[in-house]
Amino acid sequence: MREPNGLLAAGADLSVPRLLEAYERGIFPWSSAGQPLLWWSPDPRMVLIPSELRVSRSLRKRLSRRDYEVRADTAFEEVMRACAAPRPDQDGTWITEEMIEAYVRLHQAGYAHSLETWIGGQLAGGLYGVALGRMFYGESMFTRVPDASKIALAHLARQLHRWKYGLIDCQMATAHLARLGAREIPRPEFMRRLAKLVNYPAQAGKWRCDDDLSD
Repeated sequence: MREPNGLLAAGADLSVPRLLEAYERGIFPWSSAGQPLLWWSPDPRMVLIPSELRVSRSLRKRLSRRDYEVRADTAFEEVMRACAAPRPDQDGTWITEEMIEAYVRLHQAGYAHSLETWIGGQLAGGLYGVALGRMFYGESMFTRVPDASKIALAHLARQLHRWKYGLIDCQMATAHLARLGAREIPRPEFMRRLAKLVNYPAQAGKWRCDDDLSD
């Protein structure tokens, strides 16, 4: 549909095979609590090429301080629940208990991953998403300490660039993502790129970040 942009279908389930089939075709689930399960494929599509992440001067200084630790896949469910927590600028969340249970299963199957910023032994921010081949689908991010989510994103982009990932799918356009270097591309172009990227061998199992990504 053109309005709302990208609404494709309603119903079905959130099984691992269903989610993988959807992501392979550029489709993702997104519904509010109490609504039917809705599936989306918007046009245009917001994407970030890992090498094009825009690191501001202030973020570069923050990264150089190294008073934090970035980990991968050590607190996946905790990251999801933090992303689902109420925010001042939102009425509710699309990350329902059903979504959390489904993506935890996807994580256990080796397809969903979290990048986490730890400061003083506490989870300060992070993000999660789905990886297929050399394609990463960003789902949500959160921060409890200023710049903590941006630190996680910077490490994700650098790690994915090193692993030769081609795109980070950001789904819908936001000004925040645009400031970080993301841009919109037409859905046909997105689908052409996706068809190639999902067919590469996947990074098997839980991820581990390289130690020099803050350099």
